[in-house]
Amino acid sequence: MTINLHGFELSAPDCPGWDSVLDEPALRLLADVERRFGQRRHELLAARRQRQAALDRHPQLDFLPDTAEIRSDQWRVRPAPPALLDRRVEITGPVDRKMIINALNSGASCFMADFEDANTPTWCNQINGQIALREAARATLSHTDPDSGKHYTLNPQTAVLLVRPRGLHLDEGHLRLDGRPVSGSFFDFVLYLVHNASALLARGRGPYFYLPKLEHHDEARLWSDVISHCEDALGLERGTVRVTVLIETITAVFQMDEILYALREHICGLNSGRWDYIFSFIKRFARHPDFVLPDRDQVGMTCHFLRSYSRLLINTCHRRGAHAMGGMAAQIPIKGDESANAAALAKVRADKQREAGDGHDGTWVAHPALVPLAREVFDAIMPGANQLDRIAPDLTVTAADLLRVPEGTITETGVRKNIEVGLLYLRAWLAGNGCVPIHHLMEDAATAEISRTQLWQWRRHQARLDDGRTIDDAFIERTLAEEIQALRSRIGSDRHLDDAIDLFRDLVMAADLPEFLTLAAYARVLTDEGVA
Repeated sequence: MTINLHGFELSAPDCPGWDSVLDEPALRLLADVERRFGQRRHELLAARRQRQAALDRHPQLDFLPDTAEIRSDQWRVRPAPPALLDRRVEITGPVDRKMIINALNSGASCFMADFEDANTPTWCNQINGQIALREAARATLSHTDPDSGKHYTLNPQTAVLLVRPRGLHLDEGHLRLDGRPVSGSFFDFVLYLVHNASALLARGRGPYFYLPKLEHHDEARLWSDVISHCEDALGLERGTVRVTVLIETITAVFQMDEILYALREHICGLNSGRWDYIFSFIKRFARHPDFVLPDRDQVGMTCHFLRSYSRLLINTCHRRGAHAMGGMAAQIPIKGDESANAAALAKVRADKQREAGDGHDGTWVAHPALVPLAREVFDAIMPGANQLDRIAPDLTVTAADLLRVPEGTITETGVRKNIEVGLLYLRAWLAGNGCVPIHHLMEDAATAEISRTQLWQWRRHQARLDDGRTIDDAFIERTLAEEIQALRSRIGSDRHLDDAIDLFRDLVMAADLPEFLTLAAYARVLTDEGVA
């Protein structure tokens, strides 16, 4: 359908309930936000491209000299609301009704409903997600599985709900205003806020968000201005909207104080977004041979550059009165193999012990089965609601610490895993599912981003495998063909796999490294929906 709607042009498949989401109050505020702040968003995205061009010439990053006063001054963010004082275990997942119910019922402290990396932004995914969250905010959400007939309802006590809108780089391609697509970030944020702020506040909670993929404190300032404007427009007290920012880009790690300061009226924490952080590290330095990373499986949180990032995040947060949230445990139960399952759980336990021991105030898990384990670890090490009082006054983390390339090897197994996982994830994403179990890990878009950027970087610099062979175009094409044949033999062939193969090959073999795979993938989704 293509219709004019309160000044917007909507081009989208028909999805039941869309008109209750895109009602007049929501569209009025969305139009106001887009017209006030849309151009600023585009200018900030242009600034990202300029910074990348500078990094292509000189791979140097450091703490900003012109904001040294912010880093040295004594100030603190607004204290967290009561509902967000104890965040020891947070679970994340897509905005699917059944998954929302299971996550809210999981025993976790908080649940982050994800419109971003765990979600394919088809029109019905966005609309149905907003409808489900509207019911969740009112504790009325239910679901009956059409296949099994099983009925799902919310428990009397549930996790605190947070929502992650899409990143600033993503448009909402189904909705145009004044001739151009609206921001996916603003779309997700405004619709959730308009429909749910009052209901959440009535239940002793509030409109809480995670903000993804910020790269500069100017982007945090944009978000602060958008949030304050929306609070004023809706008659909400300043600080009603609370956010946590994911530090998942290599540029943002040098500006954590500045990001906290820019959002100080609304922010209550930072999160270690480890997988996207690795992706950002590869992407921003991909053109420099001195920054070639080893196999993904060798790049863990005990590596010096990642441990430095994590410890600096904790200390920065606690100096400012903000929560320091740990990273994702992506493992899911391995049924039928007790030994493998025990080994996976041991890795999770060690990871959470490191996080809690270092001073994190909470952690992430991807599966409800991991909630008790993570809670047990944090209960033992963190008996209070958080560890905001833990500050390491003598901690020094330098630019050299944050940019130290980990040692390791590149293996044929690593190449093949990147190809297989990248293709499987993209196939699912193009079919409408952005949260995919692969090899007993719950993967989101960061998985495919690491996979394709590593392959691009290795090919660009003709990196050598541990057996001495060179990763050149011929090697990539040959190995890609072999993995495609193996996949088709195992799972068959379909349109989404064919599209994933074409897209993945284009991403890996491109002359210039594409910024985000979801941009090209979203264009294909819009074409499938008859929008583009």
